[in-house]
Amino acid sequence: MSRSMTARIFGKLVLVVIVLIAVALAAIDFLASEMAEKVYVAALRQEMTEKTRMLGLLNREELLHLRRESVKVMAEAANGRLTIVDRDGTVLLDSEADRASMENHASRPEIRAALEGRTGHSVRGSPTTGVNYLYVASPLEGGAVRLAMPLREISGQIGVLRRQLVLYTAAAFVPALLLALFFARSFARRLGAIIDYASTLATGDFRARLNVKGNDELGILGRQLNETGAKLQKMFEELEREHQEMEKLERIRKDFVINVSHELRTPLASIQGYTETLLDGALEDRDNNIRFLNIVRQNAERLGRLTADLLTVSRIELKTQRFQFASYRLAALLNECVDTLRPVALKKRVSMEIDPGPADLEVFCDAESVHQIMSNLLDNAIKYTPEGGRIFIGTRMTEDSRVEVSVRDTGMGIPEEDLGRLFERFYRVDKARSREMGGTGLGLAIVKHLARALGGDVRVESELGQGSAFAFTLPLEDIGLSEDGHLQTQFTQK
Repeated sequence: MSRSMTARIFGKLVLVVIVLIAVALAAIDFLASEMAEKVYVAALRQEMTEKTRMLGLLNREELLHLRRESVKVMAEAANGRLTIVDRDGTVLLDSEADRASMENHASRPEIRAALEGRTGHSVRGSPTTGVNYLYVASPLEGGAVRLAMPLREISGQIGVLRRQLVLYTAAAFVPALLLALFFARSFARRLGAIIDYASTLATGDFRARLNVKGNDELGILGRQLNETGAKLQKMFEELEREHQEMEKLERIRKDFVINVSHELRTPLASIQGYTETLLDGALEDRDNNIRFLNIVRQNAERLGRLTADLLTVSRIELKTQRFQFASYRLAALLNECVDTLRPVALKKRVSMEIDPGPADLEVFCDAESVHQIMSNLLDNAIKYTPEGGRIFIGTRMTEDSRVEVSVRDTGMGIPEEDLGRLFERFYRVDKARSREMGGTGLGLAIVKHLARALGGDVRVESELGQGSAFAFTLPLEDIGLSEDGHLQTQFTQK
């Protein structure tokens, strides 16, 4: 396509150049011919004037006594037609016609000027010969002498001059034509490449780039097209990412609906079943009514926790979660969280130890979010740590000048293949046991995204039979976080 396009453009440019040269030659021929004719006629008129003045210096009587053959010789020597006119306009001698047959010349413009003592000239047709002549007349003693030259000779000489001028001009145009063809070929090649590139962009291939050379208009156009292609490529990639993101969010939405429906179905079915059992008469059964009511209460509490977590997830997804960032003493925050859940741990005979670090160590965060993160981590640690186990809460400084808070337990541990998915929502290592313990499957997903919203991150380490350690980081000072809660919403991302 590029070669054919270049050939078509080159052909059109060559045609334009040829037409321009032809028009230029025609204009030169017209203008130069007119100018050459004027110059030639003026020079001839001057020459004829000098010749008539020389003849005017001769004695009239001598001229009148010349024989006709002598007059013809003189006319040929003067390269024209010679006429001698009396002061009254009567023709006395003529080198080509019989004077008796010629009319009075007193009215001729050139004769009239010569009889008045001036050199006269005019261009007109001769009534005697029927040929156009250039007439020049000069004063003569007692009359006038006139020399005439037929214009056809002038036209012939001018024609020769025109042909030579056009030939020489055409020869002068040959280098210009070759140079124009060279530039036309270069221009056609570059313009063809630009057109091909524009066609490539039109097909949707925005990765291609044009090889741009030069700083002329075509070079500027090529660079602008390259910039356009780069911008289109960037926009296309962004649209692709957005499309993939939309598809991902749609899958997340569907998975979320399915998971929520599944999570709600079990406690609702249990509540409905036991309620119907109580209404059908079990309410009077002293051996089972209290146990049934406890089951209903436990499932209602589970629904309450699931609803609370779903509201938190909803606020995060809708970006309505708001924070109140400030500097807080880390030891006070951690001790408060541990004291809140310590009775639950003691009830299960699980000891909790804490090393909050220096008492004056401050972190820049939202206290409520830190409390929710710690509550979820400690609640999981208590649930999955057997009786007599131990939970240790510690802190350390990281290399990027942040504080890492860790919650380590002596529970059963987590299989290595499950570690990468722990922070996905509704993901459970042991689904049956998790539901039995009242877990909603959203706790660790909330931990991850709250930690990131506070400017930190989360990680997990675990070994089967040796326990697990969950850790999150917090900044020491303000890092320009927004309080509007623009959190990541890809809860299924690792």
